[in-house]
Amino acid sequence: MCLRLRRVCALILVAVLLAASSGLPAFAHDHDDARRAVEAGEIRPLTDILNIVRGKLPGDVVGVKLEREAGAWLYELRVVDDKGRLFEIHVDARSGEVERTKEK
Repeated sequence: MCLRLRRVCALILVAVLLAASSGLPAFAHDHDDARRAVEAGEIRPLTDILNIVRGKLPGDVVGVKLEREAGAWLYELRVVDDKGRLFEIHVDARSGEVERTKEK
């Protein structure tokens, strides 16, 4: 596994552990929904999505959220570039296509 992907996975793991330890019930619900959607073939696993979009991102992934918009699953990636700018990138959770990018 490349160093950058390891770093991204480590950041995601930290975010997951922090959210889980905070006792947020919505997080547990989202996690269960995500697992069921992957098992049902509705979405791709996050690792697949990160591999697909790796070269298309303007920086490093620092946060991930899975949400439904208009019936479609989207991964919302928070990305920080080398200048410290924060981007919100929505990726189709089934195809891995970048839907939209917005600087925050």
